[in-house]
Amino acid sequence: VQLQASGGGLVQPGGSLTLSCAASGLPPDYYVIGWFRQAPGKEREWVSLINFSDSGAYYGNSVKGRFVISGDIAKNTVHLQMNSVKPEDTAVYYCAAADAGKWYAPLKESEYDYWGQGTQVTVSS
Repeated sequence: VQLQASGGGLVQPGGSLTLSCAASGLPPDYYVIGWFRQAPGKEREWVSLINFSDSGAYYGNSVKGRFVISGDIAKNTVHLQMNSVKPEDTAVYYCAAADAGKWYAPLKESEYDYWGQGTQVTVSS
């Protein structure tokens, strides 16, 4: 099983950035993909998720209205489009996979079984 997060970098406040998560080798039913982030000195925070059973998309309050999650199940890829970014969006972003047979919209780290290595996003002028 491999989850590869990519697309991080330096972006100015108010700008946009798109992260990608490429998944391979996931067991059947692992079609809930979530994004988490962790800023220095803070706990890991759930950001967004997509459930491919019905393409349901969910967002944390801090990113709702600014971030958009999308995916292509045929390509096993999920994207997180980050718009109107703020300095407080600076963090390492992780993608993770959860068992849709157990969870519809998992929000907790413990509900995800597979994790990618993370990609750094820095919002700064």
